[in-house]
Formats: sequence, C-alpha cells, structure tokens
Amino acid sequence: MGKEIKFSLVYRDMWQSSGKYVPTVTQLKEVAPAIIAMGCFDRVETNGGAFEQVNLLFGENPNKAVREWTAPFQKAGIRTHMLERGLNALRMNPVPADVRELMYKVKNAQGVNISRSFCGLNDHRNLRLSVEYAKKAGMTSQVALSITHSPVHTIEYYMGVVDKVVEYGCDEICLKDMAGVGRPSFLAELTSCIKKKYPHIKVQYHGHCGPGFSPASMLEVARAGADYLDVAVEPLSWGKVHPDVITIQQMLKADGFSVKDIDMDAYMQVRSLTQKFIDDFLGYWIDPNNSHMSSLLVGCGLPGGMMGSMMADLKGVHAAINSSLRNRNQAELSLDQLMVKLFKEVEYVWPRLGYPPLVTPFSQYVKNTALMNLMAMVSGKPRWSTIDKDTWNMILGKMGRLPGPLAPEILEIAKEKKLEFYEGNPQDAFPDELDKFRAMMKEEGWDCGQDDEELFEFAMHERQYRDYKSGVAKERFNKELEAARQKAGAPIIVTRPVVEVPRFDVEKIVFAHPEATPVQVPVKGQILWEVDVDDASSAPVCGTKVEKGKPMGYVQTYYGMEEIVPAVSGSIVAVCAKQGDRLEKGEIVAFVE
Repeated sequence: MGKEIKFSLVYRDMWQSSGKYVPTVTQLKEVAPAIIAMGCFDRVETNGGAFEQVNLLFGENPNKAVREWTAPFQKAGIRTHMLERGLNALRMNPVPADVRELMYKVKNAQGVNISRSFCGLNDHRNLRLSVEYAKKAGMTSQVALSITHSPVHTIEYYMGVVDKVVEYGCDEICLKDMAGVGRPSFLAELTSCIKKKYPHIKVQYHGHCGPGFSPASMLEVARAGADYLDVAVEPLSWGKVHPDVITIQQMLKADGFSVKDIDMDAYMQVRSLTQKFIDDFLGYWIDPNNSHMSSLLVGCGLPGGMMGSMMADLKGVHAAINSSLRNRNQAELSLDQLMVKLFKEVEYVWPRLGYPPLVTPFSQYVKNTALMNLMAMVSGKPRWSTIDKDTWNMILGKMGRLPGPLAPEILEIAKEKKLEFYEGNPQDAFPDELDKFRAMMKEEGWDCGQDDEELFEFAMHERQYRDYKSGVAKERFNKELEAARQKAGAPIIVTRPVVEVPRFDVEKIVFAHPEATPVQVPVKGQILWEVDVDDASSAPVCGTKVEKGKPMGYVQTYYGMEEIVPAVSGSIVAVCAKQGDRLEKGEIVAFVE
C-alpha cells in the first residue's frame, strides 16, 4: 500500500463558508455520532473562527457548545481542531496577549486538541505567541500559511515564514488556501520543500473549491508528502466550500494512496441531518450562489466564503450607483456587470495595498476599499476618496508587515493626512486587559466560569457577551429569524401620504405619525446611509420604501460594519441623522410607517 492520507472534516467551516450561522449545540450533538460512524475521519474541525460569536448571537453559551460538541469526538479518539487568527485570535481586531494566552488554556480544557493559527499577513511575529501559548497549554500547534497567488508570494517567501514558526516550536504546517487560487504545482513544490527540510513536521492542506483548482491541488500535495486533507460532505461541499470526501477519497485511492473506507450509510445520515439543519432555519442565511464555483475568482483571488456578503453589498449599493450614473448621463449597470467591475477593482486595488493575502479580515478591507472606489468613481470622484480606519491600520503596519510595497499614491495620501507608519511588534500596541475584565465581571456579579472560560468570552467578545447575558441577543436573533421566515413571502409595502416634518424633532414626528415605528442603531458608531462617507448631505428621503429585515443603512464600528435594519416594511416618514453622524447604541435615526 502507498502512503496513508488522513482526512479532517471541516464541519464548522462548511457552514461559515456557506452562510452566517452554524448549527446549534443540540444540532451538533445530533450529527456527531453519524460523523464518527463514517469511519474515515482522523480529525474534525469543531470550532474557532466566528463559532463562539455565532453562539453569542444566538443568545447561547459558546463554552457549553464547544464542550458538548467536542466530547463525542474525544471519546471516539478523533482529534479536534480550531481556527484562530493570531494577533486577532477569535475576532476581527487585535487581542491583548494575556487574553490570547487564556484562550488556549480554555480551549484545551474544553476538549480542543489542535490550534490552527494563521496571520492574514503571514507575519511570523503575530504567530510566535500562538505557538508558544498553544504548546504551553498542552495543545498541538499548527501554523497555517495564508496561501495566495502573486509576484511576492514565492516559495522562498513562504519558507521564510515556515523557518521562523518551526524555530518557535510549531508541530504542524497547514497550507490554508482560503480562496482556492493556489496553483497545484506551486503547492506541491511548497509541500515538498517543507517535508524535505522538516521531515518531522506534519502538513495539512485546506483548500476551498472556489475557482476549481482544489481537487488537483489535493492530489499534488498528497504526492508531494502531505499528511492530512480537509474535506466536506454534501449538501455543503463543492461550490465555494470544500471538495467532498467521497471524490477525494476515490481520487487518492486510484492513485495508490492508503485511505480509510467510508461508511456510506453514515455518510447519508450526515448528509440528511445537514440538510435538515438547513431546512430548519440555517438555510435562510445561505446564499444560493455559494453552491456554484466560479472561474471569475481566479483573477480577483477573493475567498469564496465572501461571495455572500459581497453580493449583499452590491445589492445594497446597486440602486445608488445606477442613480449616480443616470445623473451623469451614463448607462446603468446590471448586478452582473457591477460584480465584474468590483472583481476588476479588487485586482487593481490589491497590489497597490501591498498584496495582503485575501483572508479574514484583510479580504474584507480590500473588498471594501474596492467597493468604495467604485462608489466614488461613479459619482465623479477619484479613487481612494474613502479609506476606512481598519484599512488604514493595515496600511500603516499596525497589524503586521504587508508582503509587498505600497503604491506611491497610497504613500502620498498617508503623507497628506500626516499618518505615521508603525514599525514595532504589533502585539506591543495592545496592553494586557484580563485584570480589567475580571474586575468588570465582579462588578456585574458574574462568575468567571469553569477554567475561567466565561472571563475569556467576556474579554474576547465584550459587546456580544453583554448582549448574551442581558437576553438582548436571544431576543434580537428570534426577531431576525422571524423576519427571515417571513421574507419568503412578498414584502408588504405600506403606501400612505407622507407628511413632511422637520428632521431631528422626535416629538413632532410622533405627533404627526403616531403609528410610525422608530428605527434605532444597533451599536455605537458612525452612521453611513451610503458607503461614500464624504457626502454629508447623503441620507434617505421621506417616502423611500424600506423592507422589514433588509438593511437601510450601516453603522461603521471599530470592528467593521453593522446593518441598520427596520422592524417593519413601509415608507420613511422622517430621518433623524445625517451621513457621518456619530451615534450611541439605540439612538433613533428614522421613522417608518
């Protein structure tokens, strides 16, 4: 028999590459026995990424979910692994070192064996503590290289990262091909270099289908010496997700590799249960386009998991872009034409921003900048008119070193704005915070939990944790679910005469429209009625139709965008905030009747 190739089921990533949510802990416990019975998995990816946040958004305890979900795999001897983002750990912005260290202690105690750690910039400095803390906690440290295809991402570049993380003590390397754009021959060469230089290091390949390279890449890395492959199962395999285990198992078997057999009765049970979860409620947030592969992704290099959010962005600005084009006597664009333009703009923006690998959160920064450029250009403004705070932090080196040089025009804008570039270790800019959060928990009368796991969740996701504890999260999710279920029917558009009233005078609005429903901002931040924040006069006009559950604006927060969603369908009868206003959570920004 040939070399043995082992499989890992990325059940968590299957869901989060498809939609907004993952199954509940009850559903995960229901499917676990069938996954085990398939008999072909040595590993299962159980948590990490946004898993904990999703449970908080459900209004449920994420620590309970991790413990109960990993338990059956531990009992069966199947190793579990999580995904974490290095400096950003389990969120989209940097995390203090003491909170990062506690994460590994908590996750190991909860039954997670392997920590897959990646830095979206492949900056080894952001990975050093991930390796050291994982090992100290008793976990296997697997460092993931964020794979992309560019002139600067060479074999030598990646081996330079490998050399440093092996020096730090990591046990394994993962080739994280998040957009599926890694060329098979390149990935094989990189795998071969790693195995030749470090034969004791295990290599795992993680490749999304996206543009369609991944099956060929899996065969090539297996031939080059890889040990593990990440796979999925129907109905969430292929498309923008991962190849299905059946195809990959048969492909490797035909090539002479030793692979485990698949219990097909159990496979069908996992397939059936997964579909059941989709039909229950999770399918409301799965974009149908995520089931399709697209060669258009080869050029822009965006990860397939972003397609859903990107299409939502495009739909949100489609009308505004066409309005601007009409005002300038230019032809309107279809949604497909707009998508192609955005892909091309990403191709333009990406090298000028230093070739950051297009993985969370840097894929969002590049995509958002490209979208803002499109909005600016159709309005007759120049590119780079708007660059958000998070993207500037990336540009200035506050999150790590960019792989490539910045374009002269970006450097010039930074100079004009008198912005300073950061040369230090990114972690040093974020002092320890656990003592502060421990004191806050004591003040709230909250228990730190088994193995300090509640303290960890609070420190990692303060806002979401507070909403979970107060019950707001569960109430909000139930409303969101109700709105999603009603969305299947035609929206009811209320058409009543609009009485113009002065903006910002809430008492007069209520008097004029006693049945109107207020629209409140969900979080503290800057209101963006449109993405182009330069236009202070931009805001919806009275009479604009809105639909329940669909975003009518956004709030820019320190961690990204939050949608402003009306609770009812109808017409806007008053607007109470200007573009760019800074608001507190709960402030009224409009009334809908």
